[in-house]
Amino acid sequence: MDRKVFTVAIIGCGSRGAEAYGRIMAEEKEKFSVVSLCDTDGEKLKKYGELFGVSEADRFLSEKAFFSRRRADALVIATMDNDHVRQCERALELGYDILLEKPITGREEECRQLLEAHKKYGGKVVVCHVLRYAPAYVKVKEILDSKTCGELVMIDSVEQVCYWHQAHSFVRGNWRNSKLSSPMILQKCCHDFDLLQYYAGSRCDTLSSIGDLKHFRRECQPKGAADRCTECPYVHSCTYSAENIYIGNWKDVGSPANCWPYNVLTTEYPLTEENIRRAIETGPYGRCVYACDNDVVDHQIVTMRFCNGVKANLRMTAFTAGGGRIMKFYCTEGQIDMDEGQNVLSVRRFNKPEEKMDTASLIEGGHNHGGGDNGLIEEFYRVLCGEEDAPTRLEDSIESHLMAIRAEESRLAGGELMKVHRG
Repeated sequence: MDRKVFTVAIIGCGSRGAEAYGRIMAEEKEKFSVVSLCDTDGEKLKKYGELFGVSEADRFLSEKAFFSRRRADALVIATMDNDHVRQCERALELGYDILLEKPITGREEECRQLLEAHKKYGGKVVVCHVLRYAPAYVKVKEILDSKTCGELVMIDSVEQVCYWHQAHSFVRGNWRNSKLSSPMILQKCCHDFDLLQYYAGSRCDTLSSIGDLKHFRRECQPKGAADRCTECPYVHSCTYSAENIYIGNWKDVGSPANCWPYNVLTTEYPLTEENIRRAIETGPYGRCVYACDNDVVDHQIVTMRFCNGVKANLRMTAFTAGGGRIMKFYCTEGQIDMDEGQNVLSVRRFNKPEEKMDTASLIEGGHNHGGGDNGLIEEFYRVLCGEEDAPTRLEDSIESHLMAIRAEESRLAGGELMKVHRG
């Protein structure tokens, strides 16, 4: 049976919109055709326009011009957090089906505003909680639902941001300042809140949170350090030196032609050590981590109680050697442990032998986000075909956003206990 090929437009040609989703869609020519792009950066438009075969007439620097009419069957919205709701409302009005990057917004009133627009105009909106589509995380849900370890009582979750990822994205990068994007607990951990309510099988009732910005501040800058790494006497000895993080690791990974985070540093293509070095000498990713305009936290703890009685603890920290989530599920008849970084899933039923699984073996397709990026795009295609509803519909995603918004309110109030749903 012939399957329909859906035309796709992308607004926001960064590491998610173009580099992740756009590339996957461009490769799956029997399902998608990328036909229009919009971004404020002309170099990105040129780069991805050429890669995806989008004509110059269908590349837009102006959001207003881009939204003057509908340009495709579906729209990928992968701009900055504060732009999402405005753009999604306009896209719904034009009749698009939408793949919406998370977080949706950091404002509760905008969450409700978008829900109203969705009810008014219709259309399908799938939010990019990609881990819901990653095989390892799906397997955890299957084990919990099977009651192999009895009833779920408590979840302990650690979000290991990793020291260099914090420096790249949340100190030097686009998500460093809550006024320009959203609070760290929302932008980095809306994945985690989405997973926690998914695994708990319940809405969250109350939560409290503490955390702050401990290390990446001017007061912690070494004496005599410069505000740019390439001009600094500590360029080779500093843990967070752009020289060490980008050039040193670039040599270690074998100079890939297309690899995050290097493809964020510059729009030049293909990537070379020369153009990466040029980027850190002049661009934002070469700034001293102690001399940026960042204000988001580098560690935070959230304690939650769900309406069905399940308890959860989420710890987010920048101070880890590696990345990946560590999740432990404590049940009445056993324990389930998942270490994303080590690709291990263990089922430890009481008084029975431990069962271990290599989660890397579960991934058949692309490996970004544990196969979640590819899984999301496959699901989006099925949604466009009308075959099923996505598990991360707009209506369902609002829960994780409310949890994150309340967590930030609690943190700013010194750890005050908050009701997630009010009134």
